[in-house]
Formats: sequence, structure tokens, C-alpha cells
Amino acid sequence: MAAHNPPFRYSTALVALHWFMAVLFVAVYASIELRVLFAKGTEMRDLMKALHFMFGLGVLAMVVARLGARWASPKPQPGPTLGLETWVHRMAALGHLAMYVLMLGMPLLGWLALSAAGKPIPFFGLELPPLMGPNKTWAHDIKELHETLGVVGYWLIGIHVAAALGHHYVMKDGLLARMSMLRRPVAA
Repeated sequence: MAAHNPPFRYSTALVALHWFMAVLFVAVYASIELRVLFAKGTEMRDLMKALHFMFGLGVLAMVVARLGARWASPKPQPGPTLGLETWVHRMAALGHLAMYVLMLGMPLLGWLALSAAGKPIPFFGLELPPLMGPNKTWAHDIKELHETLGVVGYWLIGIHVAAALGHHYVMKDGLLARMSMLRRPVAA
């Protein structure tokens, strides 16, 4: 194991991808929420929607990289869990699974919704191919599912942040230090 990734820290790649994806999530949600500040059909509203699509597809690309980094990186030793090991680890695994489903599923649903609506799929100067042919009924249903899961995403992110803060302030297990971009020594 490399000296810069002791067993009680996450790998540099995982930490960097985690925080980059956090910024991407802010950009995804901000761009779609800020679109309502502009009238329908205006360039700025269309730009906000295009940014939402591109950032969302960026999440999809980064989650693939993150999964690769996660499988390639050694898992750090867990911190103390105050006798709640089984319960905490099961909830953490369930939460992480839900976040990965969100990070993989939401961009794909957005891509499907645009495809079914017969709209171009922008991705930073490229136009991605549609995943299906135009179908108004499917476009509406997929868009509704995408929006509903977007609300679920707010909850998952909130629970994720609350759990991290709980680890830090209640369990005092050094989780935030293990996910920090700063490479200060952390007590095992």
C-alpha cells in the first residue's frame, strides 16, 4: 500500500472524484433550478437546460471513473462506530448503493427523455446519439420519472451529508478527515 494512502484514508483519486462530483451535483441542480429565472424560449433558459444536460452527463462519465477508482483502491479501515458496526455499515452500504443508482440512472433517464422527445443531446460541443426514437408518451413519462427522482436525489444528498456530519460530530470516527483533500495525518 502506498505511503500517501495509509489504510485509514481513502485514495487520492477517490477523494478527488468525490469532491469533483459534489461540485458537479451542485452544478446539475443549480442549472435546472436557475432556469426558472428566465422566460421560456429565451437563450438563457435554453443555456441553463443545456448546462443541466451536460453536467448530468458529466456525472455519468465521472461515476464510471469513480467506480473504477473504487474497485482499484484499497478500502480504508473504518473508524469507531460506538458499537453500531452492523447497523451503520448496512445503512452506509444501502446509502451508497442508492447514490450510485442515482448517479447512473438520472443521466441515462435524462438522455432517454431527450431522445424520446426528439431533441438533441448536447455534451460540451458534441451532440450525442439518441438512445431511442421519438415517442411523445414515453418522453413525458420518462421526464416525469426523471423529475421525481431528482427530488429523491435532494433527499439522498441531504441524508448523505447528515450521515457524514453524524460520523464527524457524534461518532467522532474521522470520516471527514479520511475524505478531506488535505493530506494531514489522521489517527487510525
